[in-house]
Amino acid sequence: MTPRQRVVFAVAVLVGGVSAWHALAPSWQVPLPTWANRPEERLQDFRDALYFPIREFLAGGNPYDPAAMFTRWPVRQDFNLYQPYHLLLHAPFALLGYRAGAIAFSVCSLLLLVALAALAAHAVRRFAPFAVTTAVVAALLVTSQVGKAQLYVGQVNPLIALGAAGALLARRDRPGWAAVALALAWLKPQYGFPLAVLLFARGSRRVALTGTAIAAAASLPVVALLVVRGGGFGPFLDVVAANLTHARATDYGAVDSPTAQRIDVAAVLFRVTGWAPSGIELVVLAVVLATSVWLVRRLDRDGETPVADLLTCLAVVVCVVHQPGDVLLAVPALVTLCWWRERLVAAAVVALAVPFAHLYTVDSAVVSAFGPRAAVTVDGVAVVVAWCLLVLRSTRIRAARPVVAG
Repeated sequence: MTPRQRVVFAVAVLVGGVSAWHALAPSWQVPLPTWANRPEERLQDFRDALYFPIREFLAGGNPYDPAAMFTRWPVRQDFNLYQPYHLLLHAPFALLGYRAGAIAFSVCSLLLLVALAALAAHAVRRFAPFAVTTAVVAALLVTSQVGKAQLYVGQVNPLIALGAAGALLARRDRPGWAAVALALAWLKPQYGFPLAVLLFARGSRRVALTGTAIAAAASLPVVALLVVRGGGFGPFLDVVAANLTHARATDYGAVDSPTAQRIDVAAVLFRVTGWAPSGIELVVLAVVLATSVWLVRRLDRDGETPVADLLTCLAVVVCVVHQPGDVLLAVPALVTLCWWRERLVAAAVVALAVPFAHLYTVDSAVVSAFGPRAAVTVDGVAVVVAWCLLVLRSTRIRAARPVVAG
C-alpha cells in the first residue's frame, strides 16, 4: 500500500471499529424478553424469527403456527415461512441463554458484513487494494443505516446477502460454491426464488437447480419431522395456511399498510398513489421478473456483466416483499459500478445509496418536513427508481467501460 492508502486503511479501521462497537451494543443492552416488553425493537427479529421459534421447535412444537408462538413465547411477530433448515442452521444460538445467544449472533452478523465487504473488494481488486477496499466498505456498512439495522434488529439478512452476492460472483468460475451460496439465499424464499429464476435465465442453470435442490434437501428432514409431529400433511398444510393468513393481516406485511417499510414495486405504488388493486403483487412479480430476465440476458450477451449483476439484485428486491435492509445483497455489484463511467448507471448507484444514508438524523428531518409516511416511503421509491434507471439504460445498445481510478 502507498502511504495515502495506509492512512485511508487506518481511518477506515478506526471508524469501522467505533461504529461496530455502537452497532453491537444493543445485543448486551436489550432487556430479557417478557410479555410486558414485547414492543421492544432491539433484537426483535432475533427474538421472534430465530431464538424463540427454534426453542419451540426444540421443545417439540411447530414454530410456523402463529397460535402456538403467541401463546407460549413473548414474541411480537409470527414466524414467517423461512426455509425449515433455518431451524437447524441457527440452532446453536438458541441453545445458549438469551443474552449470550444475542451477543454471539450479533458478532457473527458483524463478521458476515465484513465478509460481504471482502466479497465487494475481491470484485474490484483490479482497481483498488483488497485490504483497503475491504476496510472502507466494511466501515461504511456498519456506519450506514442498512448495516446498523441488521445488528439493532437482529436480522439474518447478512447471511442471505452474502449467499446471494456470492452466487452471482461465483456462478461461472466456481459453480459448486455458487450453488451452496444460492442455497443460503433460499433461507428466505423471497430472495431465493427470484434469484434462482434470474440465474437460470442468465445461463447458470446448474447453479440455479443445484442450489434450489440443496435448500430443499436441507429442509426436508425438518418438514418431515413437523409433519409427523402434527399428525400428517393435512394439519401441517393448515398451519402453513394460518401462517399466510396472519402475514397478510399484519401492518408490517400488507401492501396497503400505512406503516410497513417495504421497498417492492407493489408497496411503493400504493404509498405513492394510494392504489392497491387485487392481485397487484403477483402482477408485479411476473412483470419485474420477465422484464429483468430479458434485459440481463441481453447485458450478458453484450459483455456488461456488472450492470447485469446490479439489475439482478434490484429485480430480486423490487419484485416481491422486501424491506430496506434487503438491499445488502447488492453491495458487491454497487461497489463494482462505482468505476463505471455512464450517467444512468451512476444515477442508479446514487439512488440505491439512499437506504444506506437514511440515518436517524435524516429520518427525523424527513418526518419533520413531510411526515412519518414519507419517511417509510423514501427508501422504497429510491430503490424502485434505481431499478427503473437500469431498465432504461439497459434497453440501449451502448458500450460502457469501467475506468481505473487514478
